[in-house]
Amino acid sequence: MKPSVLIQWVMSITLLILSTSTWGTVKQPPPEMSEETKQCVACHKKLNPGITQQWGASKHYRANVGCYECHQADEGDADAFMHEEKKIKHPISIIVSPKDCSNCHPKEVKEAEASHHAAAANILASLDNLLAEVVEGNSEFITEGFPQGNSAAAVSGCWQCHGSIVKVNKNGALDPATWPNTGIGRINPDGSKGSCTACHARHLFSVAQAREPDTCGKCHMGPDHPHKEIYEESKHGIQFKANKDKMNLDNPKWIAGEDYFTGPTCATCHMSATRKQPVTHDVGTRISWNNKPPISVRPEVVDAKMGLPGADLGWEERRDSMKDVCSACHNEEYIENFYLQYDGLIELYNKKFAKPGLALAKLAKPLLKPAKFSNKLDWIWFELWHHEGRRARMGASMMGPDYTHWHGTYEVAKHFYVKFIPELEKLIKSGLKSKDVKKQRAAKVLKAKLNEVLNHNNHKWYNDKLTAKQKATRKAAIEQTKAKYGLDKVEEKPAEKK
Repeated sequence: MKPSVLIQWVMSITLLILSTSTWGTVKQPPPEMSEETKQCVACHKKLNPGITQQWGASKHYRANVGCYECHQADEGDADAFMHEEKKIKHPISIIVSPKDCSNCHPKEVKEAEASHHAAAANILASLDNLLAEVVEGNSEFITEGFPQGNSAAAVSGCWQCHGSIVKVNKNGALDPATWPNTGIGRINPDGSKGSCTACHARHLFSVAQAREPDTCGKCHMGPDHPHKEIYEESKHGIQFKANKDKMNLDNPKWIAGEDYFTGPTCATCHMSATRKQPVTHDVGTRISWNNKPPISVRPEVVDAKMGLPGADLGWEERRDSMKDVCSACHNEEYIENFYLQYDGLIELYNKKFAKPGLALAKLAKPLLKPAKFSNKLDWIWFELWHHEGRRARMGASMMGPDYTHWHGTYEVAKHFYVKFIPELEKLIKSGLKSKDVKKQRAAKVLKAKLNEVLNHNNHKWYNDKLTAKQKATRKAAIEQTKAKYGLDKVEEKPAEKK
């Protein structure tokens, strides 16, 4: 048997084995380039040479998978239109959705469907999007599909990462409010969720690019989820930058400790194969805390609320999967101690700030104006957990000390004590003076809860209520530190006379 025939036979058998797609039977790669694709390429070489060059350098090209194989459509498809240029008359679709990709990549699509990435468009009905749609924006971006308008801030901001609900207009064109869009949770006209090109950019679909931290950094950055910045600060990010040329990013097999051994990328920890695990496109299967809510919770709790399969995958199993990744470069003691440090920070944040803060914010609601974000307290509390609290927790999860402390717990504490509490006290004072009996009652309840919080051991220092023993312990620790570094022997010399 000729090598080329053997390769095709192996590929065919492999694809048949994997033919468990939720969308249908797996298609085999064409034995040669289709006439339809050849027609597409002949024209697009002139019109869009960059696209054809990218495709020509891709694995798709080498497998004879071209324009038509990905963009072909049935006439009944929601986003299909008849391509009638010169001799070419075929129904095609501009969007290549996960459903289309599943024809050849069923396992990857099934995993991605089960992930938080595919559910990212849930933000369209969330508190975050209220900011972009109403507080920051307006409804003056009017299109055919949205005669009542959209907020340009949401269209060009939130939706570009989280995904839009792609709308097809009457003439078959994609509505400009929802396209172009490569948001990871995009809801496509065929009903599928997600966008493979969010990570595997068209038309090269480079695996090396998908493994690059900058690819994840398109969305995972900024004040509320600075994963990329934290990674760059960490030893992992430093190692990657210093040794990128040794990372073998374009290797088909890419296992930490075997194919590279310098610094991991986002993909290494959350998606890529290990010596014991295969590649996964469900990015949550190795995460043991969900740090997005005001109070950190275990990921299976959130998955259950979202109706995701991860509801059946406990955090202990997820953590073991991540520990397996870590073991490529670190010993067991190192890994266990890191997780003790991480859990300690989460528990500190949850107990000292998140739980009491959330309780106080809820009790303050009757004293606030009804419109969300029309009150100073709304902004203070939102940024405490959504920005500063996330940075602290995410910083600890990725070993970024500056984001854990100065951009994290320091900001949380500062604004808890100098903004949040004073604003609560102001609301209590105003409520007690109100002629509204309900507000008086709410102010009394809030005052009692605030007194309870501030008299807890975590906050006693604020009212100078540390016990004599606590003060003595603190003083002794300072003196020990001074003695250890010889600071107790340093005396200030008198200024010399000129």
